[in-house]
Amino acid sequence: MSTAEETDGENTPWAEVTPEAARRLLVAAVDAFAERGYHATTTRDIAGRAGMSPAALYIHFKTKEELLHRISRIGHDRALTLLESAADGEGTATERLAGAVRAFVRWHAERHTTARVVQYELDALAEEHRTEIVELRRRSDAAVRRIIGEGVAAGEFDVADVPGTALAVLSLCIDVARWFNAQGSRTPDEVGELYAGLVLRMVAAGR
Repeated sequence: MSTAEETDGENTPWAEVTPEAARRLLVAAVDAFAERGYHATTTRDIAGRAGMSPAALYIHFKTKEELLHRISRIGHDRALTLLESAADGEGTATERLAGAVRAFVRWHAERHTTARVVQYELDALAEEHRTEIVELRRRSDAAVRRIIGEGVAAGEFDVADVPGTALAVLSLCIDVARWFNAQGSRTPDEVGELYAGLVLRMVAAGR
């Protein structure tokens, strides 16, 4: 499945990227990076997939790395919004952790092509951009850590190592982007439900 065919309820993938030519280039870049890897992808590859000339790319993006940064920033912002919304939401820690996992897994399944680029091409970013994205990842980790910590404090969870468990939860969810197949037997919602149950058992919720 290409980025253009992915769906998470949006009518147009990457609709926040304008003008239309820039959006087409970004969609093409996601597909190329996911298929070939950032370093093996050329600006000519990206422009060709977008049906444009290589020179047209530089009208909208100064470099290939700028494209990757835009993709990574949007993706990490979305992920952070999901996790912080769950952490700040109503309900018990058990309910909020399950909701966070469902949402995070569903996004990685529905947007698996995009998520592979967002999650696995971090080292290709320039230092200042990598520092920016690492801070977003730190905040995502903090949101999950907060839910788990509150669950321990409330007696809902039995967790000896909160930071390590938060890292394990995030890693489990992120890995969905690597293996999810839209033609497979499970839907994104089903995978989200499965993983929510696995994580609650991990933290011994309701023991």
